[in-house]
This record gives sequence, C-alpha cells and structure tokens, in this order.
Amino acid sequence: MLLQTVRPNIVQAIRAYRVEDLMQAAQAAGQHFLYANLIDAQSKQDVLEKIAESFLFPSHFGKNLDALFDCMTDLVHRAGTQPGFVVVLEQLPDNPRFDREAREQLLDVFRDAADFWAERRIPFRCFYSFSVARNSAEAGSWDRVNEVAPAPEKPVAKAVAKNGTNPNFGMNMPMMSSAFDTAMWLTAA
Repeated sequence: MLLQTVRPNIVQAIRAYRVEDLMQAAQAAGQHFLYANLIDAQSKQDVLEKIAESFLFPSHFGKNLDALFDCMTDLVHRAGTQPGFVVVLEQLPDNPRFDREAREQLLDVFRDAADFWAERRIPFRCFYSFSVARNSAEAGSWDRVNEVAPAPEKPVAKAVAKNGTNPNFGMNMPMMSSAFDTAMWLTAA
C-alpha cells in the first residue's frame, strides 16, 4: 500500500509521490480523492475559486478560508460517515499576490481539517506542491516549473519476524479515493 508509512492525518509536500499513484491508492482504499491543479491561480481568491470548482463545492461557498474549512469538515461530516480523504493541491502559486504567508494560511486550513477528521478517526491526507518562477535567460521571461524532489531509493523488504509481525507494514493503513461532491451531500443531508 502506497501510504502505509504516511500518518493518516497530515499535510505535507507531495515530494516523490505521483498524483496518479495517490489517486489509485485512494480508490483502492475506497476513500475520497480530491485534486486541484492551481497552476493558473495568481491570488488567494484565484486559489479559493479553483479549489471550490475542483472539489465541487456548493454554489453558496463564501470563497474565504473559513468557508473552505466548513466545506472540508462540517458540511461533509453532516452528510454521514466518511471513508477518508486524499487531497492534492498541485502547483500552489509562489508570487507577490500569493506569498508565503498566504500559502501557510491556506495550508493551515487543511491542517485544521486534518485535525478535525483525526478527532473522528477518519484519515485525511493532504499533499501539495509549489509552482515557482524561474528566470529564463534566453527569452527574458519567467517560466513556471515544479518543485521536484529526487525519487528515494526503494527500501529492501525485511523478513517476517518469528513473532508473526511484519516489519514491512506501518501502523498507518491505506489511503483514499473517489470524487466528492458537497452539493450532492447537502441535498442528501
């Protein structure tokens, strides 16, 4: 299982994980998979609008951080028992209109959502990547590129211990998948 070594309620950089692998692992575990590609977003408002569009938030979504938290927690919780969530925020902007403070405020909302779901013993994993600007000397313009970490070496499997425990399996269980439509949940609730 892809996420067995990742804590069940965490917000972390995507690093060596591939979005497709996260999606497949989420589906295999029967959990919600939420994906937002934010490459075109330039401001906090753009980011919130793109997340709302990608996650299918209801039309009354307030496009602020409090409303984002409500949609990621209370709104979904009221819809019934949840299997868990894998959230991917790809290409978070890195520019003067969406600076480090704005990014941290956004990620804090997802950290708070992870805590909310942890209290209910529901896995909530959020992975993010940044879109950074790099100066292109040839064209004199700025190109957007991904922050990519080198792929880690694959660990060698250990033999099963005599006591029957398997050291290849972590304490954390599988991940999440399936799309979630909060508008549908509202009508169902």
